[in-house]
Amino acid sequence: MKIALAQLNYHIGNFDANTAKIIDTINTAKQNGADVVVFAELCICGYPSRDFLEFKEFIELCERSAQQIAAACTDVACIIGIPTPNSGPHGKDLHNSAYFIADGQVKQVVNKALLPNYDVFDEYRYFEPETEFKCVEYKGKRIALTICEDLWNTIENPLYVIRPMDKLIEEKPDVMINIAASPFAYNHDEERIAILSDNAQRYKLPLFYVNHVGAQTEIIFDGGSLIFDQQGQLVDELPYFKEELRYYTLNDDASITPDQPVSLMPERQSDIEQIYEGLLLGIRDYFHKSGFKQAILGLSGGIDSAVVCALAAEALGPQNVMAVLLPSKYSTGHSITDAEDLVRNLGCRSETVEIKNITDAFETALEPQFKGLPFNIAEENLQARSRAVVLMAISNKFGYILLNTSNKSEAAVGYGTLYGDMCGGISVLGDVYKTQVYQLANYINRDREIIPQNSIVKPPSAELRPDQKDSDSLPEYDILDTILAEYVEHRRSSSEIIALGYDEATVRRILKLVNTAEHKRYQTPPILRVSPKAFGMGRRMPIVGKYLS
Repeated sequence: MKIALAQLNYHIGNFDANTAKIIDTINTAKQNGADVVVFAELCICGYPSRDFLEFKEFIELCERSAQQIAAACTDVACIIGIPTPNSGPHGKDLHNSAYFIADGQVKQVVNKALLPNYDVFDEYRYFEPETEFKCVEYKGKRIALTICEDLWNTIENPLYVIRPMDKLIEEKPDVMINIAASPFAYNHDEERIAILSDNAQRYKLPLFYVNHVGAQTEIIFDGGSLIFDQQGQLVDELPYFKEELRYYTLNDDASITPDQPVSLMPERQSDIEQIYEGLLLGIRDYFHKSGFKQAILGLSGGIDSAVVCALAAEALGPQNVMAVLLPSKYSTGHSITDAEDLVRNLGCRSETVEIKNITDAFETALEPQFKGLPFNIAEENLQARSRAVVLMAISNKFGYILLNTSNKSEAAVGYGTLYGDMCGGISVLGDVYKTQVYQLANYINRDREIIPQNSIVKPPSAELRPDQKDSDSLPEYDILDTILAEYVEHRRSSSEIIALGYDEATVRRILKLVNTAEHKRYQTPPILRVSPKAFGMGRRMPIVGKYLS
């Protein structure tokens, strides 16, 4: 049996485009002699469709697309992911399903049993879990067809009470096929390989795994579809962060013969390489799928905005990036020259708008209220908000999307101005710690200097008061980031972090800052997710909670 794996980039709710892409792929695979073409989980509608799934018309459009696809499957079979109505008398209205299509019709429906309801996943909000299991039979092969999480219950601390494959193996299948929507995180590729390899070894069956690629707002899918032999050895690995169609022959002895040279990675990409590729894909798809082409950002001469500008220029083309220099009376000369050097290195467009007169006008208007009171954070934030007003005005006038340049360290502790430097359409670095931003800058400069060296080595500063440094308000970033990672990613309590050897006062101060800044994060743009625990939909905290605040 010749199996084609289709690793494609879908667009949520864009039924015409998704359907046309699937049918085109089926036709290509058919011409290349494929017996079965395998697509990803919920490929018909895109993942995650969220509350679109609550609309009857949305589900009907899914079925209409599926029937169009079935009509194209006359001399080849395919597997597609689709939400389907629950015909039973009890439970949620829908199933997360796979259609096995052959001879122009849906031959069998397989429903997902294990529905993740953690981090960015909320499938149990919409879907009813399956409790009965049956293999698919086609051309003399018995296929154990599962959907994403159905193979993830082999971990040391199982989340569910059943393993679908324990039921399916009783029917003596010849092969496992798993269709998935497995989001990207910089440490997820190795975990994914280990889990799937364990399944192949456990059940002594070859395994074909197909993942989404592409970004859906903040969630990025990295592809990396996988093929394992019955000993659990990795046979092939599809590319990361791009679409691909590949072919494999499943032989009668259960061995697998690739129809093209394999592309096993000689070594895993570093975290920073993966973050870089993920952010490029996230920016590119956010603009393309939203119908926009051009980005704008405030360019300060600091490392965060420099990295965002470089990423945007690479993702969208430098001609589609507008960098706006917004010097204040506290901006240093080197901040302006560093920003100008970056613009020259990238070849992007730029404008300069001085904000002194704007902030002076605000302060003059507020003089009756502020009279006699010393300069403090109110005047500092007027500058940040003046910059935001300018950026949004240019955005509105010319149709740009504003890129937010705050990093995860700042977002974590609330070191930013609400409605000022925390505004934007999409947050590029909101899941990247400051120490990682420096690593990204050096990676961007791996072949030539793009980001000026002075932007990398100078002490970071918001430049909202004379001689201001981030270290005036925060611990050094190497200390701050390690404590934040223990709390945010690893969910360790203050006592656990202190027990690791960190200063007690520093730990308690940082955790209090994180929790009291929740109201700020709640009002910021979507954050491109590149870590296993990002702020946003994957980390849901109460704003008025007292714990650790």
